[in-house]
Amino acid sequence: EVQLVESGGGMVQPGGSLRLSCVASGFTFSFSTYVMSWVRQAPGKGLEWVSTINTDGGTTSYADSVKGRFTISRDNAKNTLYLQMNSLKPEDTAVYYCAEYPRGLRDSTYRGQGTQVTVSS
Repeated sequence: EVQLVESGGGMVQPGGSLRLSCVASGFTFSFSTYVMSWVRQAPGKGLEWVSTINTDGGTTSYADSVKGRFTISRDNAKNTLYLQMNSLKPEDTAVYYCAEYPRGLRDSTYRGQGTQVTVSS
């Protein structure tokens, strides 16, 4: 059973920073063989893709809304995915989920339980 446990969310003022972590376990194969993503869901809205990282961390991609402010990374030795979020805006307020790509974008079985990020003054 895939388990993805996010942490690091909280409340921050506009312009602030947060670092999210996601510890993975229960994959059929080594964590290092899976492409991983972060997705988010704002209140009253659908799931939004945020970022994806390939298996060795050498290739990343970002939604236009976060490009230049967020950085995705991974530590395969620790089975951990990260999202460094800088220059946060109120519109970044959402529940953030780590997800195995691509299944986690459609199936909540391959996503974590989420961590709340609130950006407000």
